[in-house]
Amino acid sequence: MHDRETDIMRVALLSGFGPTCKNDVYFDGTLFGDAATAAAVGRSYFADRGGFALSDLSFVSGGLRHALLRPLRDAVPHLTTMTLEAILEAAGIQQIHIDTTDIWNGTAHLPAGQIDAVLVSTSYIWDMSTLGRALNFARQVADGRPVVLGGQYANIRFRQILARHPDIHCILRGDAEQALPALLIAIRDHKDLHDIPNLVYPTADGRVAATPRHEIRFEDWPAPRITGDRPAIPYESMRGCPFTCGFCSFPFASPHWRYRTAERIARDWATYAEGNGTRLINAMDSTFTVPPRRMEALLDLLPSIGISWEAYSRANYLKDTRQMDRLAAGGCRTLSIGFESMHDGVLAAMSKKVTAAQNRRAFDLLRGGEIGFRCSFMVGYPGETPEAYRATSDFLVSEYEGHFKLHVFGMTDEAMPVWADRARFGLEVGDEDDPDFDWRHDGMDATTATRLNHDTIDQVRRRNEHAVLHMWQDRYQRYLLPHLSRQDNLKVEKIVERIAMLPRDHPDPATGMAAFDRLLDAAARFGITRTDPATHCGRDLITD
Repeated sequence: MHDRETDIMRVALLSGFGPTCKNDVYFDGTLFGDAATAAAVGRSYFADRGGFALSDLSFVSGGLRHALLRPLRDAVPHLTTMTLEAILEAAGIQQIHIDTTDIWNGTAHLPAGQIDAVLVSTSYIWDMSTLGRALNFARQVADGRPVVLGGQYANIRFRQILARHPDIHCILRGDAEQALPALLIAIRDHKDLHDIPNLVYPTADGRVAATPRHEIRFEDWPAPRITGDRPAIPYESMRGCPFTCGFCSFPFASPHWRYRTAERIARDWATYAEGNGTRLINAMDSTFTVPPRRMEALLDLLPSIGISWEAYSRANYLKDTRQMDRLAAGGCRTLSIGFESMHDGVLAAMSKKVTAAQNRRAFDLLRGGEIGFRCSFMVGYPGETPEAYRATSDFLVSEYEGHFKLHVFGMTDEAMPVWADRARFGLEVGDEDDPDFDWRHDGMDATTATRLNHDTIDQVRRRNEHAVLHMWQDRYQRYLLPHLSRQDNLKVEKIVERIAMLPRDHPDPATGMAAFDRLLDAAARFGITRTDPATHCGRDLITD
């Protein structure tokens, strides 16, 4: 409970990542499955080789033997959590953070002592079932005290959520920097909510009340202040988005595009580098490289700071080698780009404002340079037929190089612009509680899209020597072999990928073991051997 003499509140913050990747089912029955599955596969499928685990792979560096797959030491903190913690700390509110990962894993514990409110972030929740799991735990923590929701999912589906969960105290929509402290003070003092902006809440007569929306001047608002050593930091340079891609409801949550200046970004990053020992910034904006003039000004400032960074970009931002050289000189380590499709008709239907030729130009610039990249693609966007999708699958199988992701279109919510065009595409949703996996349109349905997704990934993994599926790497230190180039590390990842996926590629263990031996020989050419994990050095070996 809050301290009656000092009026210090104590709240529980439930936030973090979602329970799974939406395409994790692709890894079922392989060494990339969950821990129990991987252990069982290692014992049974690899029985003729005395069992096997990916943790057996190792190499020697500096006279010491290290595991090839080393758990990531300095993971980038969760942006929403870091931002909310900074807001609460600045307001003098005590907080207990409960990571949602522990809720999904069943390892979360109820905090000791009484709390005044429970805050639940829905930024990485995408269906009613997952929300229900989070709320069940939140109610246990709250023990009858207010439960407050915020984040993307609650922002968009607030009416459905309040109809199903009328015990929720309120939902905070939009900017929380000023509204959240004011809300918690009102809860503490048992005051009405009608004067606090950005809220929706159930009324006694069963209606949903909404208070006026208010946006902070984000460009002037200070970046979260943090303490201690933080080698990696997430960063938010804008709110909202200037684009309206049909598959993205992100702009709905923050309708007005606001962004910090290049000078402000450079000052913030320098502050983190000097005060927190930060070496890597992960810019979490949907498209960090716009507006172009800001990006050009920022690239003039960054070389003197000497910090590495990763960001999301649009393909049409990348135009020539001069630009690539400036990005590299400014510390850019990795760009993530949503190509989505290599078919102009599909890109136009998405309102992507990018052409297949611009995607190809960006790819040609990236594959020959020193900047890492991850390009994502999509199958099943409304209107896309299996025939139109061939342009994307053929490109991935025959031409693509580097890390890639391939997603199945998901109808997450009705705020997605494509929903307004549902009649045009014949788009229908079967299960409104889980619309990502139960939709159909004139081109295909979710089942067909999932089959095409898996078929394409299979073909790329087996036939393309230069393309590597990016789904498992983020849990490990980068690079796997720090003394080798990015290109050589991609080859090593390809070997690891093929070993892990042997049960899918060779269901017969006898055939699989012959392939396993060949893959171990290929790994040996990079100095990687199979050894007892007990012999591996426990010291850190990290380049991040």
